[in-house]
Amino acid sequence: MFPHYLDAMLDQKPHPAPPRIGIISLGCPKALVDSERIITKLRAEGYDLASSYDGADVVIVNTCGFLDSAKAESLDVIGEAMQENGRVIVTGCMGGDENAIRAIHPNVLSVSGPHQYEAVVNAVHEASPPPHDPFIDLVPEAGLHLTPRHYAYLKISEGCHNRCSFCIIPQLRGDLVSRAANDVMYEAERLARAGVKELLVISQDTSAYGLDLKYAESTWNGKPVAARMLDLCENLATLDMWIRLHYVYPYPHVDGVIPLMAEGKILPYLDIPFQHASPDILKAMKRPAHGEKTLDRINQWRSDCPDLTLRSTFIVGFPGETDDDVELLLDWLDAAQLDRVGCFKYEAVAGAPANELANPVDEDEKTDRWERVMELQREISERKLATKVGQTMDVIIDELDSEGALGRTRGDAPDVDGSVFLDGDFDVEPGDIVQVTITESDDFDLWAKRIS
Repeated sequence: MFPHYLDAMLDQKPHPAPPRIGIISLGCPKALVDSERIITKLRAEGYDLASSYDGADVVIVNTCGFLDSAKAESLDVIGEAMQENGRVIVTGCMGGDENAIRAIHPNVLSVSGPHQYEAVVNAVHEASPPPHDPFIDLVPEAGLHLTPRHYAYLKISEGCHNRCSFCIIPQLRGDLVSRAANDVMYEAERLARAGVKELLVISQDTSAYGLDLKYAESTWNGKPVAARMLDLCENLATLDMWIRLHYVYPYPHVDGVIPLMAEGKILPYLDIPFQHASPDILKAMKRPAHGEKTLDRINQWRSDCPDLTLRSTFIVGFPGETDDDVELLLDWLDAAQLDRVGCFKYEAVAGAPANELANPVDEDEKTDRWERVMELQREISERKLATKVGQTMDVIIDELDSEGALGRTRGDAPDVDGSVFLDGDFDVEPGDIVQVTITESDDFDLWAKRIS
């Protein structure tokens, strides 16, 4: 029977080439996860992915709409896609304002808002109907990802219940909607089986996870798991991956995850968006305003977990910010000695309450304040990294280039933190976790030799 079966297969007409979809993902990692969900669905239906405009039957642009500069970038990218391809589907945060998009680009095929996955898929179906081939399974169990295969973002909730005066995320993405704990854990488990070595836990407010669910329990692998940040971390720690926490507000219960870090169960890394240190500015931002108490907690965290890396972001030039407020921020940063800091010049966001505040700061003054913050942090980073020379560390390899391998320590997240350069070392692969000795440092990066 096998020869006849082979003849039958050879007699079949070749399948037509499947439609090819291009996707451009702008903005934050949460938007990147939305893009991954979209392409996973499309790939499951038989679509191929295109790496260039001219190879795509349709192009999806997942926009960012948080800042005016992000909106401008989104409009520019949509324009480029229209010029280079002409068949463009728009989604994402800026997609919530269809009129603004169509005023500039009236001929886009479809516009939808954030996490409207089905709307995007339906628009693709209309523009380029899906192929039909029931004999081929095109999607791995863990879905498709736009990150390197050794790390992945794990989004645990949508939206946000905070009402920061400079932010319109609740308007764009709605109020907090947490995923059931077992749903998160099964996804993490699938990623582990697929070979992912590092999970980056993200949301708009990771500390608030489960608040909307009243921390309800669900069953994962026969045991109850509560929708609570600490419970989630304890269970993720059983999967033998690096677990990194992002966007953690400094609520009191955050103290509970520090022992897990000290015990090596999750990475000793906290990404906390403090935003400022002046009580007056924090109050105007509608943020927690307890700078001294926060310093005390940072000191206690470091006492409990000496290897802890702290990353944060700050805004300078917020309406009403004075020279005294900036001095308070600089003094606080000098006292806190944070490991990684990003700083942004305040930018008005359409629809944000902060736009109504008095005493806007001059753009040149914003730049001067930004430079002062970044110079102080450069000095802090340089000193802190110099203390690592001679230490032995675990490094995860991200890529190889013509000079050798590039990786990251446990204290470095991809894209936003520093790198470790293993010059001349080509005998590793992305995703390998290797032991190195740190040999050199500069303001933000490290150099190392692998321990044989």
